[in-house]
Order: sequence, then structure tokens, then C-alpha cells
Amino acid sequence: MFTHIYQWPMIIQRMTSPFHTTLAQHLQGVARLTTLGVIRAQGEDAAKFLHGQLTQDVALLGQHDARLAAFCSAKGRMLASFTLFKRGPDDIFLVCSQDILAPTLKRLSMFVLRAKAKLSDASADWAVYGLAGSAVSATVADGSTAIKTDIGDATRTLLSPAGSVPRALWVAPAGSAPPAGDTLSLDLWQWGSVHSGIAPITAPVVEAYVPQMLNYESVGGVNFQKGCYPGQEVVARSQFRGTLKRRGYLVHCDAPLAAGQEVFHDGDATQPCGTVAFAAAAPTGGSDAVVSLQVAAASGGALTLGAADGPGLTLLPLPYPLLDDI
Repeated sequence: MFTHIYQWPMIIQRMTSPFHTTLAQHLQGVARLTTLGVIRAQGEDAAKFLHGQLTQDVALLGQHDARLAAFCSAKGRMLASFTLFKRGPDDIFLVCSQDILAPTLKRLSMFVLRAKAKLSDASADWAVYGLAGSAVSATVADGSTAIKTDIGDATRTLLSPAGSVPRALWVAPAGSAPPAGDTLSLDLWQWGSVHSGIAPITAPVVEAYVPQMLNYESVGGVNFQKGCYPGQEVVARSQFRGTLKRRGYLVHCDAPLAAGQEVFHDGDATQPCGTVAFAAAAPTGGSDAVVSLQVAAASGGALTLGAADGPGLTLLPLPYPLLDDI
């Protein structure tokens, strides 16, 4: 179940609208992703160790796979999220937000103990780029659609699209030539990431959510068939006991949005009904974001930012179906 990162071909087929034409107009080219860093896990026990720490099946991670995964606290709250892939049989890269890399590396390293695995911050040695639109297919001469492809010393990893716009990560040795393509700004890349519907964990929202609050179970970020990991009981109980009260939603606001801001519903002006998880300025004006909301608040009524009388939020359609709780 959920053997690859994101079900991206299916999503591309489902999403067609004038808005996605707007996405395609703006999301073309190559962006240097200075907000991302790389944790490297090396050693014969690297996969086994990570398998016991993350929400994803790392033991069966193949050379042409890439997967979305979360690292949770014992209470099931997300401490970090990763795109992970193998560069070799005993060499695994975990790409995550740079602002949480150091504490995440420190915490993961505490559990290595006698495992034959070494974790390190490889951000200075590896550059991370984002590819969007035609830049994705331009990186492979044979037109490969494999989720993860090694191209010389570089690795291209397909991501969930923004609407119908394909996206990928390109991880290459620092100092090597960037992939060919027009320059895409970091702001536009972040906006495209919002419209993938998948919010990464960054410093303002560490320990704010269990994975289902950001729909990670619906986009292949949680494997319910694997063995134990920190917080597994909480994550599984949330899924299988019908207790999912918050989910991730896409919104637009005419005002600036930032991770960690509270969202209110007109049904209760005194208590927030959710928070902004990941946001970016929209090139057409205002901001778009992934917000984690109470399901009831998303079903009707007015949503506002920061207070009951704050700027209004407009719900946008998610680019993927939600997996029902059981």
C-alpha cells in the first residue's frame, strides 16, 4: 500500500480547469531550493534503522522509488517530514526543511545506538533544485517516468504535481552545473508546492499535527502495514477508530499568510478552528495555503485569518481524494 511517493500520474489525469492553466503559465523552470537541506543515512543498517523511526516503509525502498515520510513524537505529532530515496544500497537521502534539519538530525541520532548507521548533515555537499513543467522531462534523455532516476551524480525525484504541472526534485553535488531550464523563483516554487496539497513540516508547525491532519495518509506518507515507529499507536488509532476531526485544505486569502497563523470560523469567534500549515504568495495576488481545519468548519460558514473579524479565507479544491477513516 502506497509504495511510491504520491500518486502523481493519477492526479494529473484528474485535475483540469482554467486555474490549472494559470499554474502552468507560472510554474515553468528550475528553482534553487535554499530552504531545503539533506540528511544522509549511511551504513548496512541505515534502511532498517529509518524503517523503525518513520511512518513509511523504508525496508522495501527500491532504487527507483522515492517516498514521503514523517518523523513523529511518541504522541504521534509530526517533528519533521521528508522526501527520501536511495543513492546506493546503504546510502539514503532525506530531504527536509532546512530550518528543522539540525534538531531533527540530533533527535534521530539519539536512537541509532548500536545500529550500523551514520547520520550526517549533507546540505553543504549537495544542492537541491526544484524542477517544474517542461524542465522535468528535459532532465532525462530517454523520457523515463520512473519515480526516482539517477543521472550521473545527480538524482531526479518526481513529486506530486501542482494541478497538472509536473514537479521534481533534483539533488546534485554542490558546485555542479544546475539542470537546464529557465530560472524559476523560490516564491513561485513554494506556491506550486502549496497547490500540490502537501504541506511540509517547518519550524512554526513542529509537533502541531498528527499526519492525518495534513492528509499524509491520503498521499502515500503513512504506511499502515509496516511495523512500529514512534507515535504509531496514535496515528493508527486516529485512522481506524473514526476519530479524524481535522484534515488539510487549500485556501486563498487576499492578505499575506504564514505558517502557524490561526484560522477562525464564524460559528465560534472565541476559539480557532485550525492553523495555516504552509503558505506562499500567489502571483495573481494574495496568498494561498494548506491549512489544517476542523472538518466541521470546512463544511460551511465563513473562515477568517487571525480573528473573527480578520481577512476572509476561500476554500479551494484539493488536487487529490481523501482516504476515508475506517
